[in-house]
Amino acid sequence: MHGVVGPWNGAGWRTARPIAPYHKGDGHVTDDTLMTHALVRVYATVRDHLDAYAVAGHLVPDLMTHPRWIPELEAEALPLQRIFLAEKWLVARLHYGHVDPREAGSGNIVNCGAAMYMAPVGLVNAAHPAAAYAEALDVAGAHQSSYGREAAGVLAAAVAAACAPGATADSVVAVCLSLAKDGTREAIEKVCEVAARYTDFESALGPLREAVTPYDTVGPDYRSPSLGARRPSRLHAIEELPVALGMLVVAGGDFRHAVLGAVNYGRDCDSIATMAGAVAGALGSPVPEDWAKTVAEASRLDLWEPASVLTVVTREIFARDVDRRRAHERAFARLGGPGCSD
Repeated sequence: MHGVVGPWNGAGWRTARPIAPYHKGDGHVTDDTLMTHALVRVYATVRDHLDAYAVAGHLVPDLMTHPRWIPELEAEALPLQRIFLAEKWLVARLHYGHVDPREAGSGNIVNCGAAMYMAPVGLVNAAHPAAAYAEALDVAGAHQSSYGREAAGVLAAAVAAACAPGATADSVVAVCLSLAKDGTREAIEKVCEVAARYTDFESALGPLREAVTPYDTVGPDYRSPSLGARRPSRLHAIEELPVALGMLVVAGGDFRHAVLGAVNYGRDCDSIATMAGAVAGALGSPVPEDWAKTVAEASRLDLWEPASVLTVVTREIFARDVDRRRAHERAFARLGGPGCSD
């Protein structure tokens, strides 16, 4: 597949199982994009770095109380009615359970639910991957634990690293390996080692799946995971992030090639493509205009406005960071730090 495909199950999408009532295909965005846009709206409200409390105070009410156009339903609905159970967990734990936001992710199934919408954190911390990693871990603590939370931090770091002048797919992977922990780090390393042997995604599909299999808890049948699936572990990793980075390497950072490889991989391919595309875009590889136009029209969404908003907010946050850093430097100097005349 090399372009936008027609609707899954054709005209019977409203009742066809197993994915009814969602209109898959025809360029409709999925929950990854809906959650990413929601996080951008939180940044636009807070206009500063975020933490788990910002998720509780702003993201959860956004999901619960503001009807929005949901492309896959072809109707206006609360985002809460579209998101997956792992994301509904946010509402159950934070709104109804009043759990400490920093700990609310504990107990949720461990999957890519937090990682799939962490790209804005990387952009807010552009060219500062360590800061992106730390902020994403804090934000994702309200949603995920274990290697699901770790993947969120590493994905944000990848996007931030990709923003640095002269960055390449290989330099992004190197940064990810310097920050990632436990099974997440090992999975990225093994998958990207395999990816480096290929330059076309068709040949890489099977080898990348084979490379990530020892770290994936879901198993070969994605719809019938084992009893050990999606449970906390220091040995495992979500499948989506290592494969997304692997596709980035195969594509040499090219957006079209990376995204096509991701969607043709199968399994949770919308999230793999979201991650691969976010990093490739941050590297400066342009989104094909025909794709953007088709998806925007099919989804009836303004795909440019969130990016414009986040750009403005990111510049505001950077200016605030500079002021905070200068204030810290002045305070430290008065304590007798470097440059003090005493």
